[in-house]
Amino acid sequence: MSEPARRYVSELRDEQARRTRRAIVTAARELFLARGYAATTIDAIAEAAHVSRRTVFNAVGGKVALLKLALDWAIVGDDEPVALADRPAVQAIQAERDPRRVLDLWVDMVVDIAARVAPIGEVLYVAADGDPEAAELLANEAQARMYGARAFAGHLVSLGGLAEGVSEQQAADLCWAVNDGHLYSLLVTQRGWTPAALAQWLSGSLAVALLPRD
Repeated sequence: MSEPARRYVSELRDEQARRTRRAIVTAARELFLARGYAATTIDAIAEAAHVSRRTVFNAVGGKVALLKLALDWAIVGDDEPVALADRPAVQAIQAERDPRRVLDLWVDMVVDIAARVAPIGEVLYVAADGDPEAAELLANEAQARMYGARAFAGHLVSLGGLAEGVSEQQAADLCWAVNDGHLYSLLVTQRGWTPAALAQWLSGSLAVALLPRD
């Protein structure tokens, strides 16, 4: 077999594996949301994805691995192997030099991500109460959010965008706190706010709390 032919077969297998993984994770997410984490079994996920139980484990892993991938894909919006930091929304924030515009862009991104993450995030919160591996995943997710919050606060500092008396860590803490999806669940899912209304309120509130006064 020639090299191009072998490469084609390899790419075809990779795409098939990716489609299988996507079907499994999608099935897991839907079952987690419908039944809850504890009540969802690997057998049920395999049946919904039209694969064997063994394929679920070989393609992704156990329930926590499935939950992690569902969460990761919700954060970035797809299953492409591109980190959030390399996505257009983050690149636009990094390129912007006006602090208020930077804040608005960050809030828009946060609300956009929360719309996808909030439902599966609630599953993770509940799962963490009874599953040590899920609790570790929740802790790791919180740590990752803090990393992002510190990077954003650092960008504001580099632009002279923090008010006098507000430390970089205080700014990071506040951004971390509003960026876990729970606020979205409370105001949009439960109280009926529109995402645009949440973004407007969040941007205005953070501007008062973080940005220099004129």
